[in-house]
Amino acid sequence: MTCINPRVDLAFKKIFGVEENKDLLISLINSVVSLEDQVRDVKLLNPYNARNFRNDKLSILDIKAEGETGKKFNIEIQISDEADYDKRALYYWGKLYTEQLQSGADYAILTKAIGIHILNFTSIPEVKKYHNVFNIREKESNVEYFKDLELHTIELKKFMEEAGEEVSTLLSSVKSKIDIWSAFLTRYDVLNKSNLTGPFNDPDLKKALDVLEIMNLSTEEREEYESHLKWLRIETNTLKKAEDRGREEGREEERMQIARNLLKTGMSVENISLVTGMAIKNIDALK
Repeated sequence: MTCINPRVDLAFKKIFGVEENKDLLISLINSVVSLEDQVRDVKLLNPYNARNFRNDKLSILDIKAEGETGKKFNIEIQISDEADYDKRALYYWGKLYTEQLQSGADYAILTKAIGIHILNFTSIPEVKKYHNVFNIREKESNVEYFKDLELHTIELKKFMEEAGEEVSTLLSSVKSKIDIWSAFLTRYDVLNKSNLTGPFNDPDLKKALDVLEIMNLSTEEREEYESHLKWLRIETNTLKKAEDRGREEGREEERMQIARNLLKTGMSVENISLVTGMAIKNIDALK
């Protein structure tokens, strides 16, 4: 067991964004992308190291990598639901794509750029599934013509809601490698590496849990980690309060509608108050 939360961006990069754990990054990428975009090896374009962290804390916590065929990947975990996140994701993808082209170079050298955005919140409420893939297609024929753009969103909150709190339900919900990585990021606290069964009996997952267990943070890294963890907790509490408030508002609206219907039948305000639990003055206001 460990107290380090892998959803905090600093810890995430120390797990997946270092040379000694490239196999974990390859496993994560391959769990997300299609068969044609699978990688056998990657080159880290911005590997994590303590010196870079001290010099430039704000820009190093995404992971940029290049596959053996030249395809570019940007992997990022997003702690909080920032405004205009969709625009930010496109901007990051645009930089990943355009940075390939040096002055005077031919456009033919440009290769596919894939953004993988792991989100600690729900960004696409219209869609139930937690992993979604976006690219550019013709509106009517659905033909994919501009094939170099691909963005993946992995909404961990949806995964947690589907998997549930119990280990047994978590185990039954895991069907693929991306499910395993999502379980690692969200339920690392209940995964015992010495007793992993079924789909969790996975060498990559075991190594990730080992890395998490022995991870050491410098004083400076610990301060940054705690700061980011605070934002993670605030975001979680804010979302819970919003959900609770939404449920209460829904119940209040339901009570008001029942009261309106009962008023139409001629029932007394006093009896409506007994039925709905609403204050008499609030029922009078509905008249």
